[in-house]
Amino acid sequence: MKKIVLIFTMLTFCFSTVSIAQSDIVDVALSSKDHTTLVAAVKAADLVNTLKGEGPFTVFAPTNAAFDALPEGTLESLLKPESKSKLASILTYHVVAGNFKAADVVAAIKKGGGKFTIKTVNGGTLTASLKGDKVVLIDGNGNTSIITGTDLKASNGVIHVIDSVVLPK
Repeated sequence: MKKIVLIFTMLTFCFSTVSIAQSDIVDVALSSKDHTTLVAAVKAADLVNTLKGEGPFTVFAPTNAAFDALPEGTLESLLKPESKSKLASILTYHVVAGNFKAADVVAAIKKGGGKFTIKTVNGGTLTASLKGDKVVLIDGNGNTSIITGTDLKASNGVIHVIDSVVLPK
């Protein structure tokens, strides 16, 4: 009987591990209470299928608080159907083709003499640098965002949590 319980326990663990590994970028964001606004924006911009795609993707995911810090009325305006293309442009500015774990970003910053230029899916660039032990992203307008959480793994990439919305030029 003990062997059966042990085998059942091991199988349950294996299947739960597989289930986690099969969660894509969207599923990981959906499971986070800190990214409900991001998920709503991804849905409004009709990017769900894209971010459920094969990838790999690296997503710099603003928190709800990051969206709340936008000027009053900005988010509401962006979520309107007539702003879909602008919202999609902003959201794809947060996405990079490839799987860049935090250690990869830090190594690239050090190799680049303190800066790492990252081309985003929307065609713009973000510049990553170090401020103490934190990675800072600088957008096309010179605004900064700090990576506050790293390496949230998904089946099609990785998510890094950021403290503000980065905006393309």
